[in-house]
Amino acid sequence: MPGQSRGTPGTPSALERFNTGPAEDAERLLLACLRSPRWALRLSGHRPYPDLPSLFAASDEAAYDLSPKELTEALTAEPRPVLPEDTYSAAHTALTAAHTAYESTFGHAFVISLDGVPEEEILDRFLESIRSRLANDPDEERAVAADHLRHLAKERLLTSLGAPNAPLRGAGNCATSPRDATPVTQPDNPSRMPP
Repeated sequence: MPGQSRGTPGTPSALERFNTGPAEDAERLLLACLRSPRWALRLSGHRPYPDLPSLFAASDEAAYDLSPKELTEALTAEPRPVLPEDTYSAAHTALTAAHTAYESTFGHAFVISLDGVPEEEILDRFLESIRSRLANDPDEERAVAADHLRHLAKERLLTSLGAPNAPLRGAGNCATSPRDATPVTQPDNPSRMPP
């Protein structure tokens, strides 16, 4: 049934809490997924969402609509990916060098979604991707990074909403990366909400 919770009877699901909670809480959660105030305001302002696929579709649409300046701000706000503590030191050295080259070339942290990559392949895939993407021209890399950023936003949403049996899994700048999102205030007039 549409309004029925999938959790304990009487306990609202994470999506229901997201849909009905204060706008400031929704915006804070959203900013932890993608550091774009316009994106967060738009998704928060269009609640309620009937299901996660609807929220993800809205997330993609709002991310596609970001201006070049807003996309740059969101990419610049991304943290560097963190390797697991047990990664050998040569990998850390290689990753640091690749990150430095990437950031000096493109002006933002390397953004990658490794959804579906087996745990034992993450490091190799990560290093392979950053090295190959360094060969991209700035416009091509911007499009590639934007695609990864959209996917990461969905991964982070899924994690933030605690969706069970989630098919998405992040690595690098992943859904579990700590984020210090700053809440955005809701406009007094909903008609001033970004489109």
